[in-house]
Amino acid sequence: MYLDNAATTYPKPEAVYERVLHTMREIGGSPGRGGHRRSLAGARLLFQAREAVAELFSISDSSRVIFTQNATGALNLALHGTLVAGDHVITTSMEHNSLLRPLYALREAGVEVTIVSATADGIVPVAEIKRAVRPHTRMIAVSHVSNVCGAIQPLAELAALSRSLGTLFLVDGAQSAGYLPIDVDRMAIDLLAVPGHKGLLGPAGTGFLYVAPHVSLTPILQGGTGTHSAEEGQPLVMPDGFEAGTQNLPGVAGLHAGIDFIKSTGMSVIHDHGQALIGQAAEALAGIPGVTIHGPSDPAARCSVLSFTIAGVDSSWLATELDHGFDIAVRAGLHCAPLAHRTLGTFPAGTVRISPGWSTTSEDIAFFSNAVVQCLATVRK
Repeated sequence: MYLDNAATTYPKPEAVYERVLHTMREIGGSPGRGGHRRSLAGARLLFQAREAVAELFSISDSSRVIFTQNATGALNLALHGTLVAGDHVITTSMEHNSLLRPLYALREAGVEVTIVSATADGIVPVAEIKRAVRPHTRMIAVSHVSNVCGAIQPLAELAALSRSLGTLFLVDGAQSAGYLPIDVDRMAIDLLAVPGHKGLLGPAGTGFLYVAPHVSLTPILQGGTGTHSAEEGQPLVMPDGFEAGTQNLPGVAGLHAGIDFIKSTGMSVIHDHGQALIGQAAEALAGIPGVTIHGPSDPAARCSVLSFTIAGVDSSWLATELDHGFDIAVRAGLHCAPLAHRTLGTFPAGTVRISPGWSTTSEDIAFFSNAVVQCLATVRK
């Protein structure tokens, strides 16, 4: 049983596998690297996938969608491509290392970074973000949903604050895209980083960065683009100049198929399915002595994941027992978000995190809950 969809979704819809194989077998050509029919077919596929991403996130110009290998690549481009020494960035204690580590590197290069602490439930007070603003604040950067406890951050209020200040608003949509609706214009998002392999149900090695029209971005990767080949410098044209090298065409095709599945199924249906399973798991775990569920107490304030600890029980031990004894895949530890665990009071041991997917059933959650009880019975004799 697979309950680690926050790391990467599995299994994918069958159409994703089929689209990847079809692209590799039947198209084969590299987009923009030739005028032959296979290259042109690849270019059409790439454009169609870009249009699908744009439609899902209400992006009016699909050329502002830059395909990347994952959300980490998108975040690095968003940060290193906009910030310079002397700029000030406000972020939060709930961030993944994919956002924090690029900021730490930029801090060494002269960018000032303020990390605002969330409350014990993982939600960041907007007033504290506002209090951290300085005259040279250039960006507010936040994750939409915590990968540790599922806390949903108040994006609407943060976007309004960012817009009033004239700062860039960067959103990490790693745990929300595909589950919660994201409209970049309505939500005033300037930069949106999203992986393709999580909630969008695409293959690994896919993702994108959306860049609003008014944002000036500097490429951080130089190389062949298939266009402007006579120029010595990296072209700044969107999106070619920011997708140097051969694109992961089969992966992007699979991502398109994942988006098609979301559209045909309904994002709200997928979200409600996951929320029902998380609620079932929370209720079952709450009845086990010593269990603490971390994050918002209001189910509506939590999305896609559930983290818990058990008094006197090592989280990594429990995850191993569930894997070896019951073939249940969960995630234990710090989840690449050490500051979030400090905020939640679960550092350094971390938590056990479950994240059901579209194919997870109520029976699966019942089996998982019973497995936890059986594991505890071996240490509580």
